[in-house]
Amino acid sequence: MTYYGPRELAASFRQVRGNTLQLAKDIPESKYDFRTAPDCRTVAQMLVHIAVAPSIQLELQRSRVTDLQTVNFMAIIQPLGAEEAKPRTKAEIVALLEARGDEFASYLAGLSEQFLAEQVTMPAGTQPATKSRFEMLLSPKEHEMHHRAQLMVVQRMLGITPHLTRQMQERMAQRAAAQAGR
Repeated sequence: MTYYGPRELAASFRQVRGNTLQLAKDIPESKYDFRTAPDCRTVAQMLVHIAVAPSIQLELQRSRVTDLQTVNFMAIIQPLGAEEAKPRTKAEIVALLEARGDEFASYLAGLSEQFLAEQVTMPAGTQPATKSRFEMLLSPKEHEMHHRAQLMVVQRMLGITPHLTRQMQERMAQRAAAQAGR
């Protein structure tokens, strides 16, 4: 028996995506073209990148690849680049984040523990030489959290307090008020 299986994996991804959606909603559409430096993605491009990135794992896992050395990654990545390049409104980006997030989380929830335990050979020179499908399927969540952290810095640059910070501040204020009332 494991304590973290397909349902937990899906729930955890849904929580991360929910936080990303709130961030996307909190940034005004007028700031979606903001970029921190010339070679960086705009807010809009980063959010679309986050939305489509799990497609890589969906492709790998649905095809039941067992050796990544046999994968033509350019055939997977190029269409995603084209998808990222499409102009979209804020509403379209939020809808894309919702739809793609639901698709990935639903896929995760339907997997078996046996499937998650299967080992996949990594490209030559990679350590470790193999990874479980479970570990591979954690990577979209980790990737999203990485980019969401970048977007939280962008929020600060734009004068927006990130919602997770606001929630923590509210909890701290409630605790302080409860202690003062004792």
